[in-house]
Amino acid sequence: MIENMEVVVKPYGPEWKIVWDDSVDEVRQSSFLLKRDFMDYHSARFADRSLLLLNAKGKVTALLPACENPADSTQVVSHAGLTYGGLLLTPDATAAQVMQSMFLCADYYRNCGYATWVYKPMPHIYHRYPAEEDLYAVFRLNGQLSARTLSSAIRLDAPYKLSELRRRKANKFLRDQQPEPLRSDNVRHLPAFWQMLDEVLVTRHGRHPVHTLSELQLLCSRFPREIRLLTVFDTTSPTAEPPLLAGCLLFLCSRVAHVQYIAASDEGCRLSALDWLLAGLPEWLHREAPAAEYLDFGISTEQEGRWLNEGLVFQKEGFGARAVCYDTYVFNL
Repeated sequence: MIENMEVVVKPYGPEWKIVWDDSVDEVRQSSFLLKRDFMDYHSARFADRSLLLLNAKGKVTALLPACENPADSTQVVSHAGLTYGGLLLTPDATAAQVMQSMFLCADYYRNCGYATWVYKPMPHIYHRYPAEEDLYAVFRLNGQLSARTLSSAIRLDAPYKLSELRRRKANKFLRDQQPEPLRSDNVRHLPAFWQMLDEVLVTRHGRHPVHTLSELQLLCSRFPREIRLLTVFDTTSPTAEPPLLAGCLLFLCSRVAHVQYIAASDEGCRLSALDWLLAGLPEWLHREAPAAEYLDFGISTEQEGRWLNEGLVFQKEGFGARAVCYDTYVFNL
């Protein structure tokens, strides 16, 4: 434990779970991925190094989700198992406290024997209230930008229009298929969607989904309102069980609806099922998740942002999405 006049640093342990989760509900950044039931589903893969920052009265002022880098025991990451981590700030945390907290976290990790700290702040679209004091602290700690990945998001209260190409494809699918309205069904359709997703990723990219089917089923059982699967089936098929054409797995993080996985079969691609599904997402979110302000399609870059998949980002831009950067900083301890 490191103490000074205003801030106390405590390592996270199971005894802090309720305090941690209650604090996540109040911090200025908003994401259920920072709840312990999400962070700890893959706890066997990561040595947790999360910290709580307390003021002199013992009240939480900030949380830091973090783990040891599984590939480098000299490095701590916030967080290697998540898209983002960063210091989560309560409403009362001041700029001076945040800077002090970041320096104390660095001291704590240095005393634990770590040589470097990788820091992935939460992008601004997840902020319920301005919360970039940590970025100033990163500057003061001489943090260096090591990666910048480019995601694409739609602002749901004032979305840009679909491009002519995307609109034409979506309308064609609607005309030819007359699909049922978008609905979510995690339990029934998740196995079929995951199988299609796995086949698509292996065939086209030579890799499997980050989450196994059993992991996704576990997470869906823990977060049934936040994780939602939308599927599109071939309504013209004469079979009792119409084939799955396309699907989209959403993570609903209050302000942001994040597209975690998306896939279409070869027939779904031919019929433009994804165009119809994605074109209809803003309306579905307006009805089912009215608090969402952004629809985030995810990144279109590889090699830590040094290569842009222009075809992929062109597709997302066709639905009205524009760039949001996910940054990663690293600094020596």
